[in-house]
Amino acid sequence: ARSKTRPRLLPLDQVVVRCRPVNKKEEAMSHEKIVEVDIKLGQVRVHNPKGPGTLVKAFTFDAVYDMASKQTDLYDYSCKPLIDSVLQGFNGTVFAYGQTGTGKTYTMQGLPMDPERRGVIPNSFQHIFTHISRSQNQQYLVRVSYLEIYQDEIRDLVCKDNNKKLELKENPELGVYVKGLSSVVTKNIKEIEHVMNLGNQSRSVGFTKMNERSSRSHAIFVVTIECSEMGIDGEEHIRVGKLNMVDLAGSERQSKTGVQGMRFKEAAKINLSLCALGNVISALVDGKSSHIPYRDSKLTRLLQDSLGGNSKTVMVATIGPTSCHYEETLTTLRFANRAKNIKNRPKINEDPKDALLREFQEEIARLKAQLEERGMLAKERRRRRNSMRMKRSVSTGEVEVPRNREVDVVEMVEEESAEEHWWKQQVGQMAKNAANDSPEVRRKLGMVGEKAKTMEELLGEQQTMEIMIEKYKALESKLLTGGKNIIDHTNEQQRMLELKRQEIAEQDRQERDMQQLMFEQDEETIELKETFSTLQQEVDLKTKKLKKLYSKLQLVRAEIVDISDEHVTTRQELEQTLNELTREMKFKNLIIDNFIPPEEKNKIINRLHYDSEEDQWKVLPLLPSEK
Repeated sequence: ARSKTRPRLLPLDQVVVRCRPVNKKEEAMSHEKIVEVDIKLGQVRVHNPKGPGTLVKAFTFDAVYDMASKQTDLYDYSCKPLIDSVLQGFNGTVFAYGQTGTGKTYTMQGLPMDPERRGVIPNSFQHIFTHISRSQNQQYLVRVSYLEIYQDEIRDLVCKDNNKKLELKENPELGVYVKGLSSVVTKNIKEIEHVMNLGNQSRSVGFTKMNERSSRSHAIFVVTIECSEMGIDGEEHIRVGKLNMVDLAGSERQSKTGVQGMRFKEAAKINLSLCALGNVISALVDGKSSHIPYRDSKLTRLLQDSLGGNSKTVMVATIGPTSCHYEETLTTLRFANRAKNIKNRPKINEDPKDALLREFQEEIARLKAQLEERGMLAKERRRRRNSMRMKRSVSTGEVEVPRNREVDVVEMVEEESAEEHWWKQQVGQMAKNAANDSPEVRRKLGMVGEKAKTMEELLGEQQTMEIMIEKYKALESKLLTGGKNIIDHTNEQQRMLELKRQEIAEQDRQERDMQQLMFEQDEETIELKETFSTLQQEVDLKTKKLKKLYSKLQLVRAEIVDISDEHVTTRQELEQTLNELTREMKFKNLIIDNFIPPEEKNKIINRLHYDSEEDQWKVLPLLPSEK
């Protein structure tokens, strides 16, 4: 349901930077370390290896993580508050951006089996199911999807046929969505990890000079959490939080990665989609821009809500520490610095029309009502049967004492099966005595025939009831209710420990914000406090200030030169990509002109149709007459 009030514009939840350790290859080649990380100030300083020692570029972010940082540090401080928001019904996105080989996949995935080295995605699983197990008077439904964008084509990593290309669609109610994307309902950590592992096996990876297992696609793991609880109005309300965890393919320069052939085409597509992402961020930051180019790539269309829309977003920028990656490190830091100024409009998704939890609840209620109705009918049959038995017992002089107790559906089914077995024995006995063709035998045989027919009907009902019971149990098992032991060791001590961790993280955040504010105001404070006893002292202080300003001017000039060089390099790479695509197009045109008859070519051209929603050309199906 759409909110009546317009959500407030809020900056991205956090933009953080993580610097990976120096690797063995860089150590062997004696590359200089050029990155300094100041955790207290939230600052990253980069030294120019070719410039003077004083030429240092500084960038400030919400949080920074140095080479010694742990996976839990990043998750607890930067990602945990976002997951809490998703559990409250907000949309949330975590995405890792950076040069290839800087630890994006490690940050997002890590080593799931090692608690200390688990990444954002496995840690979020633990967080979600722990929260559900501790909740009270709430019902949850957790479903997941896993997709990748490979060469600007969307593939479902969970589906058996994961080579099938999926289409992007847009709906006023749902927004942008992937048509035909499979969604798996999961009930515990084991099941959701199985889906992740299944998808990871299908991901497109390849060898480059910079990374032995380089991701050749953008991967998006989507967790949808539906929560149902009773509101203060006495009615049941459903909140739906959607968590997107994005592992972007690394930005890379073909000259460094040394890729050729298929790897070159992959790199071209990766860089084009990341270029489109950069253009979207630039347009969002620039207040004058009236058009945001979300449609330039499928990646930006899928991240439309995450960038400037209905979502809380955490961006993790990953960088390398050595001089051989100076240009790429600066590009990543500038990209992250621009992203700080994006404004989103997050809002709680209450009672949406596409909530699957409501459908499950309605189906469970319908099945329960049917089972209760059949149970009442079964009880009525038991009452009649007992009455008939009583009459038979009185006529034979044997009195059967009726049992006065409630019997559930399963017990009734068992008793009816036992009774069917008893009647079969009676049929066999009477068949042996069929030679004695007395009226009494014929009457009993008639009763047996009627009973056999009744038992066949009962067997049919029994099978139907068993199917309904199985369906009821299957649906009910998918709904998770708080208070049950979904995860072991979720006791009061753990709750207190987590609360303490959150308090410490919040205190660290406040301390970091205060230090950043003090650092920014430091220069102004010094200027206000300056007093001069002699003219020479004033000259000295003014000269010192002039040198500082001149140093800043040099930094700005160097920045302009760097940005200019970067634009030239990017343009050359795009031209190279364009030349490659032009060459490929000419080759395909050569095949069409020489190997396809003109009339067949015209037939195909006549069937071409431009889909404005997909922003691409499509071939219409053949008409029955043409077939």
